[in-house]
Amino acid sequence: MASKPRLIFLLNSAQRRLQQWMAAEQERTAQAGERVPSPAQGGVLFLLARSDGATMGQLAQGLDLAPSAVSGLVQRMEQLGWLARRPCECDARTQRVWLRPEGSAQMPVLRKALGRVNDRLTNSFTDVELQTVARWLEHVQTLGVQDV
Repeated sequence: MASKPRLIFLLNSAQRRLQQWMAAEQERTAQAGERVPSPAQGGVLFLLARSDGATMGQLAQGLDLAPSAVSGLVQRMEQLGWLARRPCECDARTQRVWLRPEGSAQMPVLRKALGRVNDRLTNSFTDVELQTVARWLEHVQTLGVQDV
C-alpha cells in the first residue's frame, strides 16, 4: 500500500516555489523594461476589472487579506495612478476603489503572464485531475482554524 502524500509539506513547498517563480517572472519582465504589477496588485486589478467600485472590505475578502494589508496595498497602487479611492455615496465611512485607465492598461500584461503561469502549472494534467486539485484547495480554504 502506498504511503499517504505529505500534503502540508507539499502545499507549503509548492506555495514557496510559486512565489519564487512569480518573483522571477516579475524580475524578467522588469528587466525587459516593462512595469508589471506584483501578484497582490494583480489580484486587486483583476477584482476591480470584474467589479469596479468595490469597497475596501470586498477587496480584502476577495483577496483573503486583512483589511489593513489591503489599505496599504490600495494606497501604493493609488500613488502609481492605477486606482482611485472615493467615499461611498451611501456611507461616507466606507471607501470604494475604482480602476483608473492606467490600471486598466496593466491588464494585458497581467493576462499574458497569468496565461503562461497557468499553462505551466496545468501542463500534463487532465481536466479531471485539475478539478480534483481545485476541489481540494477550495476545501482547504473553507476550513477554519478550529477545524484543523
